[in-house]
Amino acid sequence: MQISHKTDYSLKIILHLSGIYPEGLAQIKQIAESQDIPKKFLEQVLTFLKKGGFVLSKQGPKGGYFLAKAPEEIRLGDVVRFVEGPTHPISCIAPGLENSCSFAYACVFRDIWIDVENAISNVIDNITFKELLQREKEKNSQQSIDYQI
Repeated sequence: MQISHKTDYSLKIILHLSGIYPEGLAQIKQIAESQDIPKKFLEQVLTFLKKGGFVLSKQGPKGGYFLAKAPEEIRLGDVVRFVEGPTHPISCIAPGLENSCSFAYACVFRDIWIDVENAISNVIDNITFKELLQREKEKNSQQSIDYQI
């Protein structure tokens, strides 16, 4: 499974907005600069995330973007699947396509691909943006430690 720039940016946007939830609003310029996302592409991704129910916007001079729900209610897998689609590493294991291959009954790879899909799902479906925010804070605090003698 390879994550596209659109998914990567979507994840960064939601993590950024998680950091200012619930009271904060972020403007496009602020998000673009802090997350190193090209402004034009950011606008497209924000519109897409808005359609998906992940973000909302407020118009006006004090407007901006904010999360539509709490970070603990948004799982990494929700965003990945919304942007990328299903996480099946191969189409023959997708629901409804199990019988699309005449060799499925004897295919030794099919079980492996099911294991791969389950492993991916187990990781991305069991972590929320609240947890990711905590991980980010821990990483940032570790980087600021100065071990000089």
